[in-house]
Amino acid sequence: MSEPRILTEQRGHVLLIGLNRPEKRNAADFELLTGLAEAYGQLERDPELRVGLVYAVGDHFTGGLDLADIGPRIGADGISFVSDTGVDPWAVSGQQRTKPVVIAVQGTCLTFGIELILASDVAVAARSTRFGQIEVARGILPFGGATIRFPRAAGWGNAMRYILTGDLFDAEEAYRIGLVQEVVDDGAQFDAALSIAERIAAQAPLAVQAALANAFTAVREGDAVAEAGLQPALARLAASEDARIGLQAFLSRTPAEFVGR
Repeated sequence: MSEPRILTEQRGHVLLIGLNRPEKRNAADFELLTGLAEAYGQLERDPELRVGLVYAVGDHFTGGLDLADIGPRIGADGISFVSDTGVDPWAVSGQQRTKPVVIAVQGTCLTFGIELILASDVAVAARSTRFGQIEVARGILPFGGATIRFPRAAGWGNAMRYILTGDLFDAEEAYRIGLVQEVVDDGAQFDAALSIAERIAAQAPLAVQAALANAFTAVREGDAVAEAGLQPALARLAASEDARIGLQAFLSRTPAEFVGR
């Protein structure tokens, strides 16, 4: 019996989500995409889970899409791989996630891997990682959000430089243009990303989700809509049990143990 394409493990309040097709450089076939969407759905539904950490088994994060498997599935309306219990990890369709996602990449990180980074919140890369948005070299366009988010993250010229040429670039360039937030020695990327995920998970989860939601609103609906939601969100959070815990921790100079209520 073959191993699952996606591994999941709860570590405290963090859900580890592992791409597990190392013999194919974690190329994303339909089964992997479906499993990834289900893992995001698990993160969304479980109240004990506060943060997701996406990583990859093996030497490479991903060689991109497995077009031999994905290509024949692209119909007149594109391709759908998210079930009723899943959440689109690219965040371009259906239910949107409400919890943060951190991502750790290494080796080769092509196409769908860059789009996972762009759809996450914090990314850590191993120093030798090589990136490429190479869809135009395969006769298709990026359809997981790169055309939308890459220019926003890196600036128009930086994004078009790589989207339109398909050229590869290294981790230092990814850091320079804002695609990743930290570059670490090879082999250290998972621990560095986990440290960030655990720091996020230690904060008040309702406050983290509210901050993330307001930032999403600003990007998707504009600053004015996000600004209008700030004071109502603050009022709701101020009445929470976590706000009381946070105040008590401040007054007593002790660490807060938030409960998510």
